[in-house]
Amino acid sequence: MSEPPAVIVHGLADAERALAPGRPVTLLSAPGAALYLGVAAWRAIVTRARAAHPAVPAPDILDCADATGYAFSALRLGLHDLVLWPPAPGRAACAAAAAALGARLREAPPPALDLADRKAARTLAAWLGGADDSPLGLG
Repeated sequence: MSEPPAVIVHGLADAERALAPGRPVTLLSAPGAALYLGVAAWRAIVTRARAAHPAVPAPDILDCADATGYAFSALRLGLHDLVLWPPAPGRAACAAAAAALGARLREAPPPALDLADRKAARTLAAWLGGADDSPLGLG
């Protein structure tokens, strides 16, 4: 089963922008966001964005970089899709815990459109599989 296209979101406004077209989307945190944003903050962003767009399928992925402790925290808070880099200390134990919980532990994030890119707003609909939403069709 393939997952919806991924969009890197940097906060609630980005998450809502990613969901606004009404197409399935994977909300992906920025690289290492668990370390500077926090696990609970990520969960809150995703929860609020989904509440504002309840009809849009939107799985989410939190990038924990090499911070195994943050990945364990994310699992405890009920997050089910995480990035934890291969050289992370204790990764094998975290992978075992994720598997036991039915969660996914990735080595790297999927390809994604980063909403911090100034051109992202013009290409979001096309990235999500819809028509180009830029003026005059000029992406």
